[in-house]
Amino acid sequence: MLKEILAIAGKPGLYKFLSRGNRMLIVETIDDAKKRMPAYATDQVVALSDISIYTDDGAEVSLASVLRSAKEKYEGKAVDLSPKKASNDDIIAFFKNILPNYDADRVHVSDMRKLLSWYNILVKAGLDDFAEKEDAKNEE
Repeated sequence: MLKEILAIAGKPGLYKFLSRGNRMLIVETIDDAKKRMPAYATDQVVALSDISIYTDDGAEVSLASVLRSAKEKYEGKAVDLSPKKASNDDIIAFFKNILPNYDADRVHVSDMRKLLSWYNILVKAGLDDFAEKEDAKNEE
């Protein structure tokens, strides 16, 4: 599921991949507006499945597992903490709750705010299946 959800640098929110055009992707916002727009080759587009978070032990944890942890801690509900208005201490406390061993030197508060925002967007849109499909294929 996270392979089809995209983040575009410089544009707020998350986008769902719809199709490919000539030198562009056709994406749709994940909100009530469902606005369609092109994402060109010059835009920095990344699938959420390709994002990982640094940890203290030198490893990286996939975004899917961090989102699953948030879903477990908050019982599948959106977090009532505003990514824009919350203090840095509140954001850090939220992040430590879902990933206690994150690398504090390499994971910035702005990254934590973005993850909180993405989690809330995905839960409100009903896209809260954060299972990694690749793991199921590898087990077979």
